[in-house]
Amino acid sequence: MKETLYTIPLTDAFNAHDECPFCYVEREVERDLLDLVLGSSASYMESDMREMTDKAGFCRTHFKKMFDYGNALGNAWILKTHYLQMQKELEGQIKMFAPGKVSLMNRIKKSDAPDNTISSWVKEKEASCYICNNFAKTYERYLDTFFFMYKKDGEMRKMLEASKGFCLHHFGDVCQRAQYELSDKQKDEFYELILRQMSENLKRVGEDVAWLIEKYDYRNKDADWKNSKDAVQRGMQKLRGGYPADPVYQQSK
Repeated sequence: MKETLYTIPLTDAFNAHDECPFCYVEREVERDLLDLVLGSSASYMESDMREMTDKAGFCRTHFKKMFDYGNALGNAWILKTHYLQMQKELEGQIKMFAPGKVSLMNRIKKSDAPDNTISSWVKEKEASCYICNNFAKTYERYLDTFFFMYKKDGEMRKMLEASKGFCLHHFGDVCQRAQYELSDKQKDEFYELILRQMSENLKRVGEDVAWLIEKYDYRNKDADWKNSKDAVQRGMQKLRGGYPADPVYQQSK
C-alpha cells in the first residue's frame, strides 16, 4: 500500500520543487477531504458520513473553507443533523451540570478555578474536527512513507537533496519522526543534510524578502526583481506552512 497509495503523491510533491513538499501534500489531502464531504459525490447524504461529521464536527478554519467551497445545500444538511447532535449533547450536559466551588482567594485572583463540566465539554467540541482528524491520520501515513522511501533506496535522498527543504512547521515534524525511524548512522547523514538545507533555505528566502523591499526604493526601479516577486507568500509559507496566496478552493461541479 505504501508503495502505491502514498509514494506517488509524495514523489509529485517533491517534483513540484515547492518551498515544502509536505505543504503540497497537506493542500492536496485537504482538498480531497473537502471534495469528499461536500463534492458532487454527495457524501453528506450518506448516513454513515453524516454520523461521523455529526460526532466530530468541524473547526472554525474548516467551516470557513466549507463555506467558501460552495454547495449551500450540502452545508445545510451537515449543519442540520450536527445541530441535532449538539442539542442532544448539551441537554445531557445541562442535566449533569453543577457549578464548582471556588475559594474567596482564588475568586479574587481569578485563578486556579477548575473547569466546570460545561466549559470542558465546549473545549472538547472545539478540539474536534472531521477534516483535521482525517488529515492527521493521512499525514502520519505520509511521514511513514517518506522515511520508508528514504531508507529503501537512493531516490528519495536525491529528491530531498534537490529540494528546497521544508517549512518550519513540517521541518519540526520530520526532525522528531527521524528520532525513531532512523538508525544512529542514518540519523547522522539525515540531520547533516536537512539542518544544512534548512539553514541555507531560510537564508535564501530571507534574502528574497529583503530584496523585495529594496526594489521599492526608487534607485532600484530598473533593477532585476531576481526571485523576489512572490517573496512575501513564500516567506510566510517557509515560517508557518500553507499557501497564503492560494485562491479559495471551490466546488468544481
